[in-house]
Amino acid sequence: MAHVIHDRREPQGQERFSKEHDFDAEWVEQFDDVPQLFEDLRSRCPVAHSNDLGGFWLLTRYDDVAEAMGNSAKFSTAVQNVVPRVATTGRRPPLHLDPPEHTPYRRAIAPLFRQERIDHWRPIVRDIADRLFAPLPAMKEADICLDFSYHLPIHVLAEFFQIPEQDAQQIRSIGKEFNHALQTKDLKGLEATSQFLYRMAQGIIDDRKVNPRDPREDPTSALLAARDQGEPLPEHLILGTIRQLLVVGIIAPTTFLGSVAVHFSRHPEHFRLMQDQPELIPDIAEELLRLYTPYRGFARTPVEDVEIGGRTIRADEPIAIAFTAANRDPEAFEDPNEFRLDRKNAPPHLAFGRGPHQCAGASLARLMLTASLETFAKHCNGFEVIGPTPMTNWPEYGPYSVPVRFL
Repeated sequence: MAHVIHDRREPQGQERFSKEHDFDAEWVEQFDDVPQLFEDLRSRCPVAHSNDLGGFWLLTRYDDVAEAMGNSAKFSTAVQNVVPRVATTGRRPPLHLDPPEHTPYRRAIAPLFRQERIDHWRPIVRDIADRLFAPLPAMKEADICLDFSYHLPIHVLAEFFQIPEQDAQQIRSIGKEFNHALQTKDLKGLEATSQFLYRMAQGIIDDRKVNPRDPREDPTSALLAARDQGEPLPEHLILGTIRQLLVVGIIAPTTFLGSVAVHFSRHPEHFRLMQDQPELIPDIAEELLRLYTPYRGFARTPVEDVEIGGRTIRADEPIAIAFTAANRDPEAFEDPNEFRLDRKNAPPHLAFGRGPHQCAGASLARLMLTASLETFAKHCNGFEVIGPTPMTNWPEYGPYSVPVRFL
């Protein structure tokens, strides 16, 4: 478990920290460390402060996280959207804007995730998942993340953006570099890969100006066609939106499906349940999302001094709203560390957030997850983890490598 301390005084070679230091955020984690850390903090220090990662507050209770996500008037996302601060280039709506500025961008892309479109995507995503995973069990051993879950969202995004295979290959390559730079805190690498993604996004925009597509089916065309009070959306912010959408869905599915593989390795009875009762797969997916929520560091910044849990957080001090912690709060979920499909009276989990910045693509993400579970159940009888499962850094949670032997 993580080393947790109440105060850090005058570290050698550094000036005195300005605030109490309740926990260490920069430490090498094992798979179970983060849930254990959050359980400890929630029981004795539910509103915690760390001087790591530039200094930030952390909310671990369900109600506190839900309030911070739902009250955009008091808690802004426009100042800093994740902990640690990693954005180095430009504003990227809708994530980097508060209402009402963010609303036209959400309104433009929302129809792309309506039920009719998800029904369109269902056989496509299932086919992608099947093609990627089906060859792996014959190898006897593989890495669920490196050989499957990293590739899945990039293939889906290429289809979603209707981009040619050559460009899709470039996005796959740069996505890997972006992920590596994020894990190693390589700020120069992050900026370089971000700039490349901006150039890719600009190329998509330039093409749609010449070759417009149905805005009900193509996100770039939808943004170009959108109007706010009769005016087109600013092109530099359309560019930021496309740039954001290109990678926002890559890392979380990679690490989350890695967590799922670890879970099934530990609980083969749950894998058999999925095989024996495939109609339960949507419910299984939701409970796994609650247990292994891949986001712990989405951020909000109070616009005025606020008091939460008896602690005063000053205006402009970043707050990490830990979905991962909230979804295991015993005040919200009975037996929060257990896999249960009978949570009839529990509140909705917060894996996709809440409020004006709730994940716009949640329906597509759920489709990728259920398609993955279906193909797992179809092509093998479970997993045995056979090696280390190195963990991703803030703001995500989950392993980025899970070597397994197929059963």
